[in-house]
Amino acid sequence: MERSFDTIVREGGIGEITEKKSRFIAQIVPVTTEEEAAAFLASVKKKYWDAKHHCSAFVIGSDGRCMRSNDDGEPSGTAGRPILETLLDAGVYNAMAVVTRYFGGTLLGTGGLIRAYRDATAEALSKCVLLKQIAGVRIDVTMEYTFLGKVENIARSLEIPVYETGYGKDAEAVFYVEESLRETFLSKITEATNGGARITVSDPLTFGRAGEEIFP
Repeated sequence: MERSFDTIVREGGIGEITEKKSRFIAQIVPVTTEEEAAAFLASVKKKYWDAKHHCSAFVIGSDGRCMRSNDDGEPSGTAGRPILETLLDAGVYNAMAVVTRYFGGTLLGTGGLIRAYRDATAEALSKCVLLKQIAGVRIDVTMEYTFLGKVENIARSLEIPVYETGYGKDAEAVFYVEESLRETFLSKITEATNGGARITVSDPLTFGRAGEEIFP
């Protein structure tokens, strides 16, 4: 199955679970090179020097061109791969996850290990600030103040957040709009302002979005 990578980690997160007294500490951070990934793994090993396992995985590139996983002494396929699969299922790239395990004295078995490493990674992901990367354009609209409310309502109806507003001689509003909504948004603005708005559309770009927040 072809994977889709459309989400980056803006802020990393830490998650922890306990399974039959074994402690699993998962950490996820943004990385853009294998060197950064190696450096982070080294820092985790230094911090948790007394743990036996530091299993890891990373995905680099919006096309997933570079991905690795490591079981670090756990039975083959029970740690690194579940960590990697959790990142892949979330569509995350340019990210690394390391799960440190403190053995609790009870063997978990193959299935138990797979679930524990997957669940720990998912817990860390839930603590991250994730940004969906969207292909689109920046649209700047300058208009009479009487039209500002109408334009904002159009944006709201299309679930397009207002990125920025300005209040000078005329009202100004800035939007980051995904490509699929571009023509509809422009058409509705032109109609609502009777063609009186001055509209500037950028070249194609990629921006991040988390809820109603936009990150150019």
